[in-house]
Amino acid sequence: MKQLYAIATALLVVLASCTSAPSDDLGVTIGVQTYSFRTQEDESPLAILEYIKETGIKHVELMGNHAEPFAGAPASPMDDPAKRAIMIKQWRQQELTEEESELAVLLRAEMAQFNANMAKWRSEVDYSKFEELRDLYAVNGISIYAFKPSVFGKDNTDDDIRYGMRAAKALGADHVTVEHPEDDEHTARLGKIAEEEGILMAYHGHMQQTPTLWDTALAQSSGNSMNLDFGHYIAAENENPLQIIKDKHASIASMHLKDRQKKSNGGGNLMWGTGDTPIAEVVTLIRDNGYTFPITVELEYEIPEGSDAVQEVKRSFEYIKNILKP
Repeated sequence: MKQLYAIATALLVVLASCTSAPSDDLGVTIGVQTYSFRTQEDESPLAILEYIKETGIKHVELMGNHAEPFAGAPASPMDDPAKRAIMIKQWRQQELTEEESELAVLLRAEMAQFNANMAKWRSEVDYSKFEELRDLYAVNGISIYAFKPSVFGKDNTDDDIRYGMRAAKALGADHVTVEHPEDDEHTARLGKIAEEEGILMAYHGHMQQTPTLWDTALAQSSGNSMNLDFGHYIAAENENPLQIIKDKHASIASMHLKDRQKKSNGGGNLMWGTGDTPIAEVVTLIRDNGYTFPITVELEYEIPEGSDAVQEVKRSFEYIKNILKP
């Protein structure tokens, strides 16, 4: 019986790993970035899997903290919602209260110790645990196409970077994602390691996105690719926004999608169908041209009272399905 179960699981893994398979016969692959579930009380790996199942989405880009605890990673101070809120305010350069400022000092010390613990854990990690998580997803008909651990920064070691890429491959992903560092030396380094590890490094953009943002990185290495964020690209008010997809589709590993206003209209993240992102045009362009990269739903707008992240991701998925269904 164990042997039959192993064979059945292996077959499901193979089927789920076919990330180019269109979602629900829509002609495109629709996934979700698990960052979308950051407001849920439980962000444990198995809870995240349940959220994805509830949305009906069959493909996923996993955040590091939504996979690493399953493999035995140390608990993070960011698991505490209050501490995470302070970190987010600092990242957004928002003013902290006096109490928050005091907590931020303590948090820096906690994070330093956590980072040291994580470095030790990564050096001893059992990659079979990532394979086990991949199998759990596969049994539920869900494929993992991308992984985003926090190990691809300029201060990370080559060993850190290789860990992230090897964990991604164990999860069944064909690329890892990171914010574009806008540092040519670093993209050359990451691209070289990606080539050696047999995976793609996909650079994510925000408001700095332009049609040429990725050109140097793409020229540096076949290991470098794009994680285009089309919502942010719209907010940045690039002209002829669909053209970048037509021109660079072969270099796009995956594309985040959200509905944003143009900067001149306020730049807000809005419920799908109410912003400036031409969602219908972009998803039909991808379908009609047979582009195979996944479209990644990313929830950024404020969740309405009485709803939650799972329901809003599901709402966004339904919005796409209504566009693409015959």
